[in-house]
Amino acid sequence: MNELYSVAMIVSIATFTLSTVLTPGPNNIMLLSSGLTFGYKKTLPHILGVIFGFPFMVILVGLGMGVVFENYPFLFQIVKIVGIVYLFWLAYKIANSANNYDTIEKAQPLSFLQAAAFQWLNPKGWIMAITSVSVFVTSSQNYFMQVVFVSFIYFLSGMISTNSWTLGGVLLKKFIKSEKSIGIFNKLMALLLVLSIIPFI
Repeated sequence: MNELYSVAMIVSIATFTLSTVLTPGPNNIMLLSSGLTFGYKKTLPHILGVIFGFPFMVILVGLGMGVVFENYPFLFQIVKIVGIVYLFWLAYKIANSANNYDTIEKAQPLSFLQAAAFQWLNPKGWIMAITSVSVFVTSSQNYFMQVVFVSFIYFLSGMISTNSWTLGGVLLKKFIKSEKSIGIFNKLMALLLVLSIIPFI
């Protein structure tokens, strides 16, 4: 492992990945809302989609997709615009979602594939992936292994983050029971989702 990374660098990678995945962002806000709305078990496919989807994205960025965006910046702008529009649409759907659990139970949380695909439309995800690869992939001889290692650390960090935010939503469900409270919470989540987009506009 010392040939791949020093202990200090591993700590640095772990600190960076944890700090980026634990902070509020589109994934976490949607998981919090889903945990409250659908519970942990039904949100599990969403959780797994993020846990596996983002590290896979990091690998692909590390293996060359990041270079494509460096050479053709307009492509990144297109992806960013599509992602931002999609996030605004999600915020609208959350703000206007059902205000009682009987109706909510008929709705469906994100599936594994939907959550994994969403990573490619998440502006925060692109910035995290490109930044981590450009900063922590430092060796031409161990390039592939370093990309895989950074991706694996994101996998571990993602397990902590996704479960924490989802369980936070499950915990909130014990306190938010009235239709009025559910409506207020939905609108607050929609507002937070919009606010999380603003830094990328």
